[in-house]
Amino acid sequence: MSTGLIIAIFLVILIATAIGFGVRTVPQGEEWLVERFGKYERTLQPGLSVIIPFMDLVSYKVVTKDILLDINRQEVITRDNAVISTNAIAFIKVIDAPTAIYGVVDFSEAVRNLVQTSLRSILGEMDLDAALSSREQIKAKLRDMLAPDVQSWGLNLKSVEIQDIQPSETMQISMEQQAAAERDRKAVITRAEGAKQAAILQADGRLESAKRDAEAEVTLADASKRAIKMIQETTADSQLPLQFLLGQRYVDAIDKIGSTENSKIVLLPADLHESIRGILGKSSQTVVPMHSEAPKHSEDKNDHQG
Repeated sequence: MSTGLIIAIFLVILIATAIGFGVRTVPQGEEWLVERFGKYERTLQPGLSVIIPFMDLVSYKVVTKDILLDINRQEVITRDNAVISTNAIAFIKVIDAPTAIYGVVDFSEAVRNLVQTSLRSILGEMDLDAALSSREQIKAKLRDMLAPDVQSWGLNLKSVEIQDIQPSETMQISMEQQAAAERDRKAVITRAEGAKQAAILQADGRLESAKRDAEAEVTLADASKRAIKMIQETTADSQLPLQFLLGQRYVDAIDKIGSTENSKIVLLPADLHESIRGILGKSSQTVVPMHSEAPKHSEDKNDHQG
């Protein structure tokens, strides 16, 4: 093999190697940082690029798409000394690749630590109830605290989401007991209110019943009054209306007692014989004058005979 051919083959190999090391194809969504003799030279954008072989070196390949960072779970003590456990996720985007690479050792780890410390600081200033129910406020405070530092690293903090906030196991037990006590308290109040309303309704019912009974008594009294007046107008005996009223009440009472299903007693007036005697007495009084006059006439006749 001649010397010229060897040189030609060597040149071809050298050119092919130079092309292989000098031509770079950067995919979409990435930026490559080129260093020349250890110093930052330029950034290769997506597409075909050419660098100087053996002088330029692609040192870093930076992803310019949105990056999801999972923030590890941590325990935080709130202002009212309650222990809660929380974790989060952060969405960042590299907007300045050289600053993101040369401004901080590991921007992903830096953002994780920054979110953890900021979240611990925010929750430490809140009470337990506020921490469990104010996720939007926590997110807003996190963005305000993280934005300046993240921008100084050539990053854009797109969003920070609180995944979960849970009290510790002991706190959960205490909260469950507190909730149970609160439910019992509300149940007792509800039952007391129900009993109160029932008592009020019963009292109103008794009052209305008493009013109706009183009105009925007045109505009956007026009826009795008119009945007595009518009897007085039809008879000359002043005692007869009173006797009639008492007798009517007595008969009504006996009829009410005798109408019950378990009634086995027959009530008779205690002064039945007096009543019969009175009736008979009245009848004899009407007959006696007729018998008393006969002896008187016989005496007169004897006088005349004598």
